[in-house]
Amino acid sequence: MSMIPNVHPRVFSGSAVAVGYILIDDMTANEQNALGNWLMLIAQVLSTNAFYQQVQEERGNKLKNSTNSGKSTNYNGNYTNVNNGNNSNNSNTSNEVDMLKKMVEALQQEITNLERKI
Repeated sequence: MSMIPNVHPRVFSGSAVAVGYILIDDMTANEQNALGNWLMLIAQVLSTNAFYQQVQEERGNKLKNSTNSGKSTNYNGNYTNVNNGNNSNNSNTSNEVDMLKKMVEALQQEITNLERKI
């Protein structure tokens, strides 16, 4: 089952406008801002994920157990290179872990900097 309805793009966009107008009636400006930011975050996650999948496909990499529809039955973060057939999951996993550690360190540093400003 697809979450995206099979309708004309203008109807799809128009429905978003209608839902937006319906939602603003019962919310304060701060509530509207909070909900809007939350929805934009969801949109950014979806866009980033779709873009990164396109980049990986362009590079000749394929997500393990992934389908073109975007539904993954058993995603574990490992990539399989379809060009050479070599299984470099350990190397990829190690690189991913290193990158995630660096991201966590950067986030911790940013949190520390923000706490100092408070």
